[in-house]
Amino acid sequence: MNPLKMQEMLEQARHMQDQMQEKLSHTVVEASSGGGAVTVKMNGQKQVLQLKIDAAAVMSLSSSPADVEMLEDLVTAAFNEAGRRADEAMKSNLTGMLGGLNLPPGLI
Repeated sequence: MNPLKMQEMLEQARHMQDQMQEKLSHTVVEASSGGGAVTVKMNGQKQVLQLKIDAAAVMSLSSSPADVEMLEDLVTAAFNEAGRRADEAMKSNLTGMLGGLNLPPGLI
């Protein structure tokens, strides 16, 4: 392969990567658990932007360790779902950007 052609392809790949990172930083996903008791917002780069815990969920806590454990489970579930949605957003963005390259199925 021509070294100049290779250099051009690498430059295009870097440009696409920069575009993807920029797009993901502006993509926001949200997930909640416990009927909205816990809500997590994160960007496409999986950086947490906001965590909300409904006051009613906190006020309902007694001194029981089981109640605290339940709230911890709700927070964990909301984070995991937000992460899954961020992954989906990233895959969707990547598929859109690379769709015109005619790559073999399963490569994206």
